[in-house]
Amino acid sequence: MTMTQPHDLLDTAAKRLDPGHTAVMVIDMQNDFCAEQGYVERIVGKDVSACRAVVPAIMSLVNAARARGVPVLWIRANYDPEQLPPGMLAKQRERSTEVCCGTGSWGRELYGVASAPGEALIDKHSYSAFVGTEVEKLLRDRGIRTIVFAGVQTNVCVETSLRDAVCRGFYAVLASDCVASHTPPLHDATLTNVGFLFGDVMGGKEVAEAWAK
Repeated sequence: MTMTQPHDLLDTAAKRLDPGHTAVMVIDMQNDFCAEQGYVERIVGKDVSACRAVVPAIMSLVNAARARGVPVLWIRANYDPEQLPPGMLAKQRERSTEVCCGTGSWGRELYGVASAPGEALIDKHSYSAFVGTEVEKLLRDRGIRTIVFAGVQTNVCVETSLRDAVCRGFYAVLASDCVASHTPPLHDATLTNVGFLFGDVMGGKEVAEAWAK
């Protein structure tokens, strides 16, 4: 793993968001997490209207990225039981044996967002986009140093992937109006914690303005 050396530190948000070494990662914008009567609403019993509401902001960020040549990676959960870490499967089974975002299911399909030809669409089988996937290699091969995070749930897969990215040597930006959760206090806690310790917390428009400069 390549780590940043002190003399090469990107010590301002403007440097970190240089479009030449930045990518956008959109996580789990899928029916089971966002749609009415998806898995989270039916099985977990949570209101996911906030997850539906961020669709326009996410696509605005994505379109700004495309205009500046910033790569967009789409991360999609596939929680087939045989592929899950045991601890994660055990917690899911406490609620139901129904599969969330299973192979070939309606719940696994993207909700309200759309990838473009040539953009990576990557399945993950845990809360982190980096575990058991080709994500890190794709980013390294493209010279990416900073990842702008969007998607759901803020306090679960977004936060887990963001923490993992920082531990692997990437800079992290959490696009605050492009993430959402079914549990608002935990969403707020993640924004606070990321800003305190893990990276930058900025609105999608602020990110786009930084690219434009």
